[in-house]
Amino acid sequence: MKSLDDYRGIVSDHVLAQIYSKSTRLNNYHVVHVNSTYSGGGVAEILHNMTILMNDIGIDTGWRMLPGPQGFYTTTKRMHNALQGEDISMDLINKDLYLETNEKFAVFTHLAEHDCVIVHDPQPLPFIKYCRKHQPWVWRCHIDFSNPHKELWEYLKTFVLRYDMVIVSDPKYMPKDLPVEQRIIMPSIDPLAAKNMDIEQDTIDHYLQMYNIPTDKPIILQISRFDKWKDPLGVIEVFRRVRKSVDCRLILCGGAATDDPEGAEIYQNVVSNNQDLIEAGELLLITAEDNTMVNALQRTASVVMQKSTKEGFGLTVTEALWKEKPVVASNVGGIPNQVIDGENGLLVDPNNFDQCAEAVLRLLKDKNYAAQLGKKAKEFVRDKFLITRHVLDYINLLLDLL
Repeated sequence: MKSLDDYRGIVSDHVLAQIYSKSTRLNNYHVVHVNSTYSGGGVAEILHNMTILMNDIGIDTGWRMLPGPQGFYTTTKRMHNALQGEDISMDLINKDLYLETNEKFAVFTHLAEHDCVIVHDPQPLPFIKYCRKHQPWVWRCHIDFSNPHKELWEYLKTFVLRYDMVIVSDPKYMPKDLPVEQRIIMPSIDPLAAKNMDIEQDTIDHYLQMYNIPTDKPIILQISRFDKWKDPLGVIEVFRRVRKSVDCRLILCGGAATDDPEGAEIYQNVVSNNQDLIEAGELLLITAEDNTMVNALQRTASVVMQKSTKEGFGLTVTEALWKEKPVVASNVGGIPNQVIDGENGLLVDPNNFDQCAEAVLRLLKDKNYAAQLGKKAKEFVRDKFLITRHVLDYINLLLDLL
């Protein structure tokens, strides 16, 4: 089990001293997080790291997961897409199942002894409706809902109004029509997690061999769930343009979150439309859930891409920046908070495939420039996007609420 002491030498002693000093005032409080999945995606990773560290510094912090049938996740995935701007028919939203699943969860989950409840994303949003609320409740939305489907937002706002505060990742996501206090807290990565910790070259080589990943040519890498908003087909189209000038290989690596039923369909679409690249060994698709393998891949890649068309924040970008990798990422959502164009990475229009390809080619051809971007990137992440900053943000939030 990790301790805050383990971060000495990674972040400043001043940051650690602040955390210890402020957390003392919260030692008699009990906090609980609620989301819909234990694995897959950045929310689960954040909660795993956050729960351990908050308990280490003396703040009793629990974590509950809302279970549901497949139809529930189909509905909440449609909500997710619609909140990100997709035009859908509200007839496709099974409101009865959505509410019934949350109501049943409330029967099984009692929070009377907790002093603050933090609910993550749309799946458990109505949970508050079925609980005896006597403490502050916070809704933490991790997705980009700067342009939500209006009818769906009006429906969901019925539940959001019950909360004491809403947390988002970017000022662009703060609804102007919401009379509930809002706060910005950006996500983070854990530098000591298996996905981000320093590993020896022997370990990297071992994992590359284990997963049959050749290194005979430069690797372009995107780490993402197979999700249409991550645009895997668009990444492949960019790769086809890049390989006309530079002999290289593309790796798409991503598992599936248990609350995302669309992943298998997107994956099959990628396979069926790109058999030529797959059979030639120029496109590798990896779906294994292995954080050390992801770490090894990111450290081996020549260029890391994140060509999302929508992105709440994009922790895979943060991970690559932390490893001093040259990054080409979309100028959408929360990514521009991390990538300063031309300073620590390159921002592109995800719909302009030529621009994306030119950015990748520039980094492949100019290794000195790529290395300069990478060095600046790591220090930027150290200053702004590590778990210790995130813990301090939550401590300040709880001090204000409690």
